[in-house]
Amino acid sequence: MKKLINNTDNIVSEMLDGMTAAYPQYVKRLEGLEVLVRSSGPSPKVALVSGGGSGHEPSHGGFVGKGMLDGAVAGAVFTSPTPDQVFEAVRAVNGGKGVLLVIKNYTGDVMNFEMAADMARDEGIDVEQVIVADDVAVENSTWTTGRRGIAGTVFVHKIAGAAAEAGESLADVKRIAEKVIANVRSMGMAVNACTVPAVGKPSFELAEDEIEIGIGIHGEPGTHREHISPVDNISDTLLGKILAEGIYDSGDEVAVLINGMGGTPLMELFVANKHINAVLDGQGLKVARTIVGNYMTSLDMEGFSVTLLKLDDELKKYLNAPAETPAFVQA
Repeated sequence: MKKLINNTDNIVSEMLDGMTAAYPQYVKRLEGLEVLVRSSGPSPKVALVSGGGSGHEPSHGGFVGKGMLDGAVAGAVFTSPTPDQVFEAVRAVNGGKGVLLVIKNYTGDVMNFEMAADMARDEGIDVEQVIVADDVAVENSTWTTGRRGIAGTVFVHKIAGAAAEAGESLADVKRIAEKVIANVRSMGMAVNACTVPAVGKPSFELAEDEIEIGIGIHGEPGTHREHISPVDNISDTLLGKILAEGIYDSGDEVAVLINGMGGTPLMELFVANKHINAVLDGQGLKVARTIVGNYMTSLDMEGFSVTLLKLDDELKKYLNAPAETPAFVQA
């Protein structure tokens, strides 16, 4: 295994310190905790906190800043943060208007974030939560009851964060986040598996001519393997499953996220996007916004995921609202 690290025990802490050194205008670290918050401190608006296991960078700390998250909690690699860490994040960002927790649907994350919410409510903090479950590949998985939360979470961060920045109430920010969740679907694939630093070997093995369809973001295998084929064919497989959900109709406006899993060149992501946009156009779907890049990764996994969000005027307004974070800047 070749990794540019010092010690697997310190990798998350050193990463967070490196992020704060690079982006002090956006983020600071809570002392003694694997938590990033806005460097400007809490403000009198609804605050958003998200997080999960590390290894998904730039999620989640890269989205802390104006127009998106107020705090991000980083667990060990692919491991949920503890309730205490989440609770301290909630306390740190609370500006008096309540806090919304954005949770990806993994058993550990759901349990620990819900425990933290109860702890915060005991201190009189108004806390609500939403659970993202956008992965159409599987109904249940090793680490979930129900669908997994994957790259569609980025749209929740962006749109709910913009609503909070605009002064919406906690009830309305939660409603808007739930509207995103109801209208977003994703599916991914891998050319090669990721390597968790502490494990030192790939999470699964693929032959030179194999790909894995329907992977998660924690190194989980997918639904099946098949021979590698042109990316247009692979894109058709992923997009076909998403469109089969039946929530997208001809004439709808959609946003598209072509998300790299960490080890895929942008060149290849743009090639995939060319075909996906053409297919959507052929289905009568109007692509109002396309985002291409690494947003919800799985360490060094080679592959990509496709996310489709059905828009209405409200979601479109907040999707296009300004944001200033380490990993997402939009004027």
